[in-house]
Amino acid sequence: MNMKTGESWIWWKHGVIYHIYPWSFQDSNGDGIGDIRGIISRLGYLKALGIDGIWISPMYKSPMVDFGYDVSNYREIDPVFGTMEDFLELIDKAHEQGIRVILDMILNHTSDQHPWFIESASSRDNPKRNWYIWKDGKKKERPPNNWKSPVGGNAWRYDATTGQHYLHSFFEEQPDLNWRDAELPGVFFDEMKFWLDLGVDGFRLDVINMIAKDKKFRDNPLVLGIPAFQKHLYTRNRKRSIAIAAMIRQLTDSYENRTTIGEIYAPPPGDAKTAARYLAKGKEGIHLAFDFSLIFSIWNAHSYFKCINTWYKNLPDGGWPCNVLSNHDLFRSIDRFPLRTNREEKAKVASTMLLTLKGTPFLYYGEEIGMHNTRIPKRQIRDPLGKRYWPVFTGRDKARTPMQWTKEPNAGFTTGIPWLPLNRDIRSRSVRQQEGDPASLLNHYRNLIKLRKTSEALQRGSWNPVTNGQQGILTYFRNTDDERILVILNFTGRYKSFSLHEHTYGKILFSTHRNTEEFMYFQNMQIGPYEATVCLVSE
Repeated sequence: MNMKTGESWIWWKHGVIYHIYPWSFQDSNGDGIGDIRGIISRLGYLKALGIDGIWISPMYKSPMVDFGYDVSNYREIDPVFGTMEDFLELIDKAHEQGIRVILDMILNHTSDQHPWFIESASSRDNPKRNWYIWKDGKKKERPPNNWKSPVGGNAWRYDATTGQHYLHSFFEEQPDLNWRDAELPGVFFDEMKFWLDLGVDGFRLDVINMIAKDKKFRDNPLVLGIPAFQKHLYTRNRKRSIAIAAMIRQLTDSYENRTTIGEIYAPPPGDAKTAARYLAKGKEGIHLAFDFSLIFSIWNAHSYFKCINTWYKNLPDGGWPCNVLSNHDLFRSIDRFPLRTNREEKAKVASTMLLTLKGTPFLYYGEEIGMHNTRIPKRQIRDPLGKRYWPVFTGRDKARTPMQWTKEPNAGFTTGIPWLPLNRDIRSRSVRQQEGDPASLLNHYRNLIKLRKTSEALQRGSWNPVTNGQQGILTYFRNTDDERILVILNFTGRYKSFSLHEHTYGKILFSTHRNTEEFMYFQNMQIGPYEATVCLVSE
């Protein structure tokens, strides 16, 4: 039965979401930069992959200091990506294909070129002064406290015009908004309503756990007494941030069938407990929140089990999980596998896990063909972090290179010069090459997503572990009253024995090693190296 046609099917819970970095997905005009019309041209590909929603990184008007995460106008499309007419066409054509459109919404900060900040910085008595966070220094040009930016250096910038410091949690061109101001939330919510009224289906809320800061501006405690290393006690996860998240949920719930997804970033190994605090049923919290523990996990079945189990145990009543392996800031999962051996086989195990776990799976563009991080020569680095910290940290560009559509010189991405260099493996790794190979990673994803769409248990069933991964294999049930699915994942390069004593056999629905539609007997099974198998269990 196709559960998508059922009344209880909810796209943001039971569908699959695809993350598009617009700079790199598809260029339509030959300028070397991806754009909206390029995304429109690839909707058929996304439909064939089985995608139900796309989350697009920022496309608002921006000076592009941080590639769109520094917004100068929330109601305009930046010309590098196209026009508002292009965007409205994208919404219409995506909806025709049954694909929802989610926008990145940057609430913590704006660009210093935003009219709000220009006014705020003009004088101490400007009506918008309190829309941003301004403080007197301890001694004029000395910062008000010890807060450091995650991108390095002090989080305060002294402004000689007004004699105060403004807070910038990230780059100095990204001044922080003051969400404790009485007027600002309503004004910002109007910016969000603008897009909801145009038909946008939801928002990914950038660093939502950082938007409210300590009212007393207390110093963060140091780690090992080193000023550069802090516990971000007073700059993250304040109660006010959770309250604002609930307000955003109320706003989106006033529209039909929309969603909110919170980026609750915590340093490795992630923090499922904190991410879960932003989730709740109804108006009490946002719909989804990213816990990055799976991204930070080592390649080990027991490590993954602990991440998954901790995440699910911390979910509040009514809270729904989502799961992710890669994104635009934390690099591609295929290159985090150890020793860089058997990466394709490991990618198939990891993707099977992602698409059979309880919760909404998020795919990062190119993940479905196993795109690798790309070595970027120093002279071609675009990321400001890479420029600042090279060679210790070479930046985030390596995970943002153009999508590899074909084996042609520019990979079918552009007829011009790509904004970032392409990976050297484009002749052996592309959509076109993998479409014709039944054993390819792309077809692995397509078949798994197709199976997911036909399975009530995989979409919304409970998660019940059978083994905890300590012997190298992770096995679990996905159960509903009418369906019982067993997932078997071998994270090792060795054969493993496995028995399921309470059940005799099941029909293979999907497998990297076995024929589908055949029966699998659950006594003293030999599980092949890097095998991923999904069975419908017979009672």
